[in-house]
Amino acid sequence: MFRNLLIADVVSDIGTFMQSVGAAWLMVSLGAGPMYVALTQTASSLPFFLLALPAGSAGDIVDRRKLILFTEGWMVCAALALAVLTIGGRITPWLLLMLTFALSAGDAFETPTWRAVLPELVPKEDLVPASALNGIEFNLARAVGPALAGLLISAAGIAAAFVANVVSFLGVILVIARWKRPIRKRTAPPETLTGATVAAVRYIRNSPPIRALLVRTGTGMFFASALFALLPTVARGVSNSATGYGLLLGCFGIGAVLGALTMQPLRARWSTEAIVSSGVAILGFAILTTGALHSLSALGPVILIGGGAWILFISLVSALIQNLAPDWARARVLAVFLLVSQGSMAFGSAAWGVVAQKAGIRAALLWAGLGTIGTTVLALFAKLPDATSDLSPWNHWRMPVVLSDLGPELERGPVLVTIEYVVLEERKVEFIEAIHRYERIRRRDGASRWGIFHDVEAGERYLEIFLVNSWAEHQRQHERQTQADRELEQRLRSHVVRDPEVHHLIFVQSKK
Repeated sequence: MFRNLLIADVVSDIGTFMQSVGAAWLMVSLGAGPMYVALTQTASSLPFFLLALPAGSAGDIVDRRKLILFTEGWMVCAALALAVLTIGGRITPWLLLMLTFALSAGDAFETPTWRAVLPELVPKEDLVPASALNGIEFNLARAVGPALAGLLISAAGIAAAFVANVVSFLGVILVIARWKRPIRKRTAPPETLTGATVAAVRYIRNSPPIRALLVRTGTGMFFASALFALLPTVARGVSNSATGYGLLLGCFGIGAVLGALTMQPLRARWSTEAIVSSGVAILGFAILTTGALHSLSALGPVILIGGGAWILFISLVSALIQNLAPDWARARVLAVFLLVSQGSMAFGSAAWGVVAQKAGIRAALLWAGLGTIGTTVLALFAKLPDATSDLSPWNHWRMPVVLSDLGPELERGPVLVTIEYVVLEERKVEFIEAIHRYERIRRRDGASRWGIFHDVEAGERYLEIFLVNSWAEHQRQHERQTQADRELEQRLRSHVVRDPEVHHLIFVQSKK
């Protein structure tokens, strides 16, 4: 299944890159200025910002196979409309932007789910090489697609690239339609779209490594977006045909493939932080140099180096976010990652388009390159983790036996959970330190309020309390603790006399 999907995905991604080249070149051919050309990139990236959270939530709570089929059908319809309007000569700059947005909206709603199904297709021990193959596949398409688009557009016109994109979707639809996805049983009640979205935001807010990764990704992509947004205009200045633009994108893709092949040797010698920071710095210098060159032959090697640096950055941060997210929240965390990365790309593209319109292409690329290099300073404040924790489930809590007549109250909530600890006299300081570290875990997994209280009458007695919005949400808490949390809980248990005593209380409303 993974092999078939990988092959179909190569074809689909080649079609997508052909469509991107065709759209950018069509915008230039329609006589649009640099800002309109940059807005093409914005139209491609903005849906990821707008739809990321609901898309990720949907990917964790609905049938992923059906969701992928729906979004693929939506994109086929949008691609077909773009091809028909272009053939009929009815396309305009704003209509092109709208259809580009529609295509990207389908991709944005599908992407978190698409990435989250990988663990369902290969064994856990094969996830890393499978992810690497996906990266090589994407960048192979990045290398081949633009070059094919340039040749096809030169031979048959821009509409031919759009028709090729329509056909490229069929393989993925066929493979997914034939996929017999196992039915997964849930022990906890299913989440709502709103509740799942809130849970995603809560999880990330209480996960410092993920927050640091998002900051690094967002700032880096904001400045680096200038290269993608302004490259069509740069290409137009050095070549009068779409072939030149396709060749530059092809150089970028080849550089990305070469960068992917060097990744493992680099990781064997240096830390993730060192590789990412170096990649970002090299990318910044490539952006600076791009603004200073005026020939296709000189730009090609620089764009190739930029592609290699880009893949080092984006592949490593993408792999990190996968490893920092547990199974139950993976699509949602990936969705927030997409929201930040693509949102930065969208707003960055628009911003650098405005700068280029007012100050010129060279000035925009100069400042974008300097800004990209400057983001390496963030390593001092938001360092990337070099190793990830074991996030497999660790469901060790005993579910309470609930009285049969509490049904309506359980539905309303909220739930107050109290945990009583009897702490060894000589371990009180260590206990307080450990229990306050546990606060982040409680809040991350569902608690809206948390506190630890000391009994003034019994000096060895401490009471941990936390509030959960509903009984269903508390049931889900039991499934959200991970093996990485075990070490902290074992440390906590080493400071107490006996096993903690747990009580569950439901809020009672007045009968009047």
